[in-house]
Amino acid sequence: MNAVELFFLAVALAMDAFAVAVCIGLTMPRFRFKNAIIVGLYFGAFQMAMPLVGFLTGEVFAERITTIDHWIAFALLLFLGVKMIIGSFKKEEGLDKEASLGFMAMVPLAFATSVDAFAAGVTFAFLRVNIVPAIILIGVITFVISAVGVKLGGFVGIKFKSKAELAGGIVLVGLAVYSLIGKV
Repeated sequence: MNAVELFFLAVALAMDAFAVAVCIGLTMPRFRFKNAIIVGLYFGAFQMAMPLVGFLTGEVFAERITTIDHWIAFALLLFLGVKMIIGSFKKEEGLDKEASLGFMAMVPLAFATSVDAFAAGVTFAFLRVNIVPAIILIGVITFVISAVGVKLGGFVGIKFKSKAELAGGIVLVGLAVYSLIGKV
């Protein structure tokens, strides 16, 4: 996976976090830079950690299944992309109160938005991706996109959430198809 592909994957993985960050921003009576940094740090840190855990898990199995690794990458990326596309059409509920940025509220959100990054990490092991630059790029991009999402939340509205998630899903499906082009 080259740098351009990794960049697009990082942006696609950040779309769930961006969508949640926009929703958090929607619930805040006024924008505070500190809140955007907090959201960005939680989401960015989890988006860095989960691909690493996935990569280490995948390393255990990578040598045993190298003949089908491109199919596994395809299936994982396709699954994540389709999941995001379907999620983009669901209506959001419960946005009538201000979101909490406390540990007990943010950790489940950060975990939930980074599960797809775990699967991407497994894929990285099969594709022999250099994991350190990959997770740094994913974490930084997620941090920035999430912080911007909080800021945009008050301005853009809920419609943008579904469009961001749809775009992320389309990118993941595209990467899934691309993963097969050179292998089949």
